[in-house]
Formats: sequence, C-alpha cells, structure tokens
Amino acid sequence: MSYPEIDFLYLNEEDMIKAGVKDMKGCIEAMEEMFRLMKLGDYRMGGANGNSHGSMVMFPEKSPFPEMPVDGPDRRFMAMPAYLGGKFDMAGVKWYGSNAENRKKGLPRSILMLILNDKDTGAPKAFMSANILSAYRTGAVPGVGFKHFAREDADTLAIIGPGVMSKTAVAAALAVRPTIKTVKVKGRGKASLNLFVDHMQKLYPDVTFLPVETMEEAVRDADIVSAATSTPTGDSALYPYIKEEWIKPGALIESTAALRFDDDFIIHRARTVTDNIMLYEAWEEEMKPNAYNTIPIPAVHVEDLIAEGKMSTNQIDDLGDILLGRKPVHRDPDEITIYSVGGMPTEDVAWGTEVYRNAVKKGIGTRLNLWDQPQMVV
Repeated sequence: MSYPEIDFLYLNEEDMIKAGVKDMKGCIEAMEEMFRLMKLGDYRMGGANGNSHGSMVMFPEKSPFPEMPVDGPDRRFMAMPAYLGGKFDMAGVKWYGSNAENRKKGLPRSILMLILNDKDTGAPKAFMSANILSAYRTGAVPGVGFKHFAREDADTLAIIGPGVMSKTAVAAALAVRPTIKTVKVKGRGKASLNLFVDHMQKLYPDVTFLPVETMEEAVRDADIVSAATSTPTGDSALYPYIKEEWIKPGALIESTAALRFDDDFIIHRARTVTDNIMLYEAWEEEMKPNAYNTIPIPAVHVEDLIAEGKMSTNQIDDLGDILLGRKPVHRDPDEITIYSVGGMPTEDVAWGTEVYRNAVKKGIGTRLNLWDQPQMVV
C-alpha cells in the first residue's frame, strides 16, 4: 500500500468461496496456530482485560421511541474486535446484526461482515462477507478438539442441535476422523431434523445419518458428542442434560452452547478443557455471580464452582497448554473430556487473514478506493 492513498479489497460471499473459505482442513490448521499464539500472549481482544468476547447492543422490552427496535429472539448487534500476531499479524473486527425474524425474509438469522485493518495505521485492508467464514471457524474450533481428544478409531458422532454450526462441526469431524461412519442427530422439531439429515446425507453419502428422539439415544455409544443447541438462558435447570452413565468411556463431548451435567461428575471425574481459559475467567468476572445462568457453556459452570470453592483452577486444562506440550493430550484413555468452545474474534481474524491473502494471491475480489488524498488530516 502506498500512503496516503488507501485502497481495500471487497470480498462478497462468492469471492470468499473462490478464495477457499470452505477449506475445513486449512481452517482447523489456522485455528491450531491461533491457539498456540494466544497461549503465548500474542493477541488482544476487547475490554480492559484484553479477553472480552465483544460488545453487544441489546434492546429493551418496551421503548417510548417508535423507531427503536425492541427485544426479541436473537435481536442484537455485536462488535468483536481483535489483534492476532505471529504469521497473521492483523487487526480486525467482526460486526453483525441478528434477528430470528430474518428467516421470514429468506435471510440468515445473523448477517456478518469482517473488516481487516493494518495494525499500525488502522487503514482498512479488506471488507468481507463473513457468514460462511464465521460458520467454518466455528466448526474448526471443535475440529481442533476432535483432532486431539477424540479416539483415533472414532466411528460414531452425535449431533445435538441440527443447525448451521452443526453442519460445519460434522465437516470438521470428518476432516480429522475419516473413520466416522455413523452420525446420530438429536433435534427438537422433526421438520428441521429431517432437513438436516437429508442435507448432510447428500453431502456425505458414505456416512449414515440417523435421526434420534432422545438425548440418551444420541449420547450412548458415541465417540464424539457435539452440542450446539439454541436454548433460552436464565435458568440452568432447563439446559439440555447429559447423564454420566450414558457417556461412553473415552468419549469427547464438545459444546458451543448450553449443556448441563451433574456437579458430582464435573467435580470428580470429568476432564474440563477450554478453548481459552482467560475468556471464561473474563466472563466470570463480568457476569458474576452465577455466570452460567447467562452464558450456558459447561466451563462457565466450572468457573462458578471454582468461585464457590467447590473446584480448583487446576481442574481446568487449557487447549493452548496442550497444543504447546505443557499438558498431556490424555491422562487416561478412558477419561471423558468436556471441551467448551466460547467463540472469539481472534478466530475470525485468523481465518479471515488466510482467506484474504489467498484472494490477493489469486486476484479475487473488487479493489475499492477509500481516498487518494485524505481531506482532513490532523
């Protein structure tokens, strides 16, 4: 870039696909490198602690202003900023609006964009469609867990919550565990469940997709359980529940959303792994007490139990420590691992940077001009 002129690259959804946003194997590798860098401290996210998930705009239940939106299912705006170092060396922010009513208009629930910026000047480098990017990085983070914690001969995957996140979780599981032959799917409504099963069966004809009616049917005999349910928060007793006796020895349970277990199992026998322990500590600090009632991911409940003195901090293992070899991948072949995935803007910056650089290399996208010469220079 030749300053003071600033151009940036615009990538629409088709451009993103051409630039490789659906390369799940590459995305998993990018996430692994991101986690290593984060454990070394070569990153920043929002907030004074540098570990905030982002900043959310929410709306009141009632408003005296007729033009102001009011609260509703998934009604929010959110900004998720981050800097990631190492080979990425990029700043960026994912910005999105979300509204469950979008589906009536033929739109996805959330509409996401990612901006990448030069780390020194703040100049935009790229403005890109981020729905597919976000979905793939969301699947790739569980994929890192599947790669390291799941049995190498894993043949059965259970999906709890057949939505977009579960589609990419399946893609990630099959990318790192091609031994999987059966995928059991548990959903709430038969229509959405059957649509998911039919869609995935066409994508992966060599794998058997089986709809099941209960959590127990899904979890029993599964080597990997991936949960991505959309569940109202506020009362943890209503979160989807998994009983210890249903779980196969050596199984991996990954959760990007609400999931509940018995405290005795969590405290004394399960292994808790987080994607970034500092994110959960930040949530505990921001949401206490009983952060789990607001953020329903299993490791948040562990943080609550630590705050209550029922568990200690050494009962949580952080993924970055495992990837750097500071902690073992397994302590026992039959241990049950509960891997919590919180979602972070560093993931968007990591995969967005890889896709952006690939687009530049291949000449994909539209070059736009911000200015040739800025008119207001302070």
